[in-house]
Amino acid sequence: MRVGLLHSRLRVEEKRLGEALTARGVTVVPLPEGTVAFDLHGRGYGGLDAVVERVEDYTLAQTALRMFEHLGVPTINRAATVDLCGNKALMSKTLIRAGVPTPRVEVAFGTEAALAAVERLGYPAVIKPLVGGQTRLLGLLEDREAAEAVIEHKAMLGTDRHHVYYLQEYIAKPGRDIRVLVVGDEPRAAEYRRATEWITSRDLGNAEPCPLTPEIGDLARTAARALGGGMVEVDLFESDRGLLVNEVGNLTHFRTFEKVGGIDVAGAIADHVLTVLGRPAERVGAGSANVGG
Repeated sequence: MRVGLLHSRLRVEEKRLGEALTARGVTVVPLPEGTVAFDLHGRGYGGLDAVVERVEDYTLAQTALRMFEHLGVPTINRAATVDLCGNKALMSKTLIRAGVPTPRVEVAFGTEAALAAVERLGYPAVIKPLVGGQTRLLGLLEDREAAEAVIEHKAMLGTDRHHVYYLQEYIAKPGRDIRVLVVGDEPRAAEYRRATEWITSRDLGNAEPCPLTPEIGDLARTAARALGGGMVEVDLFESDRGLLVNEVGNLTHFRTFEKVGGIDVAGAIADHVLTVLGRPAERVGAGSANVGG
């Protein structure tokens, strides 16, 4: 079995995943994003049984997965899941349609419409980029003056993404949020991410174990399935209305789950890949991965 590993960088996660796949009898074919090209007339990549996507840029990942799909190569995650996870407006409307509890969200396409949406949400409100993560370009709109400044600044920026205003109700969290790892529709681990500021993020180095209760697991599973399943991270807020799903993200980082939760995430992903392909795992020992470093 030959599985392509489409990646931006060979980080700890990619090397661990390569080792786990190799240990299960898979030949891993490195596909650095800068070396990939597609003949849309149907030639190329026919020797791959699947491609596992580990790309950091949403547009690149989305396009590459659609091209592999066009050429008949199965991808993990599926292109449709990456489409939904990468665009917050599409993600939110899909979760809401599935009956998943979320913070209130408004999407606007002009400055006056965006300011009116913030007024409906109430202050403070949160403004987020339509595409992107890791706390980049998040803003807390604490009053009308702040809202005007941020929204008018975004209106002056050059890309069309900045001209779609994704606005979210502010949730007063108890100094933390919860991130749940879901692989193959099954919640595998949860972690608290603590912060003294309003933004909580693993990138701030504050992750600690969280009990994976039935409530947390069921909600994460429902959210993941709504977006097509696969390998995702589900972010939850604790609120006075109960647990709310903030976002569902394509799984890009998992070393913290391995370190904090003590679970073999790379192995779980490798098993999921084999399950998707309908192949039993062939454990041949850890050996040395055929993914270069």
